[in-house]
Amino acid sequence: MASWQQRSGAAAVFLNPALLATLQAASASAYAKESGGELMVWPLATLTPALVLHGPTRRALPAAVSTHLSSWVARNPVLVAGLPQRVASLAPAVREGLRFGLRHELLELQGGRVRGTVRGVSRLEGELGELVRKAQLVGRWTARTERPSTVFALLGVRP
Repeated sequence: MASWQQRSGAAAVFLNPALLATLQAASASAYAKESGGELMVWPLATLTPALVLHGPTRRALPAAVSTHLSSWVARNPVLVAGLPQRVASLAPAVREGLRFGLRHELLELQGGRVRGTVRGVSRLEGELGELVRKAQLVGRWTARTERPSTVFALLGVRP
């Protein structure tokens, strides 16, 4: 990652570690609720920013978790085609966000799985609120898929 002085304004806003940690924590927390307490495997947490920070992808995400991931993939091949590159390009910032989240107790690691401990995000408004709500949707959505490997295969991303 570039130093803060070298980051553009947009990168400093959208790729800041606090935002990324919040998105990952919101996703992991929603995953645990949807799965009956099972924690999210940490590689799934790395997908959340790539899905919700990219405007066209965020807007194309379903409104409800009842839409099956494979159906969404079939309806959005162009967005899915760009996802592996977005995941790879965001990897340094996402790792920075994970470290921030662990250090500031927004995230906890337990046996290779992530627990989100972020509080008060349901009251957020505006674009930040939308980002967090979509991150929660991604968490619930991926919890409904039987195996994390299926999520990665459908999205064309290697963990």
